[in-house]
Amino acid sequence: MSDSIVIIPTYNEIENVESIIRSVLSQHKNFHVLIIDDNSPDHTADKVVLLQSEYEGRLFLEKRAKKAGLGTAYVHGFKWAIARKYEFIFEMDADFSHNPHDLEKLYNACHFGDADLAIGSRYVTGVNVVNWPLNRVLMSYFASVYVRLITGMQIHDATAGFVCYKREVLEAIKLDKIKFVGYAFQIEMKYRTFCRKFQITEVPIIFTDRTKGQSKMSNSIIIEAVFGVISLRLKKIFNTL
Repeated sequence: MSDSIVIIPTYNEIENVESIIRSVLSQHKNFHVLIIDDNSPDHTADKVVLLQSEYEGRLFLEKRAKKAGLGTAYVHGFKWAIARKYEFIFEMDADFSHNPHDLEKLYNACHFGDADLAIGSRYVTGVNVVNWPLNRVLMSYFASVYVRLITGMQIHDATAGFVCYKREVLEAIKLDKIKFVGYAFQIEMKYRTFCRKFQITEVPIIFTDRTKGQSKMSNSIIIEAVFGVISLRLKKIFNTL
């Protein structure tokens, strides 16, 4: 039994899913992997099922009926992991924008360090992003600046999706009240962690844009994040977060 589970949401990731699973499960640290697939038309889930016999007891699959957003996928995974008493619960993309070799850095920050939430940060030591167009880098960077100004969180990469939570953090957060599903979901999770006085640590990583498959970013996701931050701050002011 591992103390750590890596949650990877998928939708049409047939080009990446086998490679990312093999890479995570080949790390020196014994990680388990939970794939949350939103009924991908390209049969991503079928590939996972084939791999489960090879990685029995280490690779798990939750297949949902339809595409329902990143945030709801992670909340589904968090509840699954909490029920099975994993101590360290990770978020990670399927497309290798997050390097599996960095998983152990996040684990160490929580297990051996004082972090309750460890963030794989693109911006804590400058701008460590590869293969993104300049406008995407600027949008992401200044989104975190905007979040700091509105919320007061001193986090350089508030929209990061490569993180490790201690289980008690997710148990303390009211997961059923999580509202947002896209970019804003990542901000909301960090803000709820911050408001509950947990220790947050940023671990520098190098983020590399996907080379296979298609990005799920959209204008609606960006708009949700912009207005969502204000909504979160107001909820904190009125003690409804």
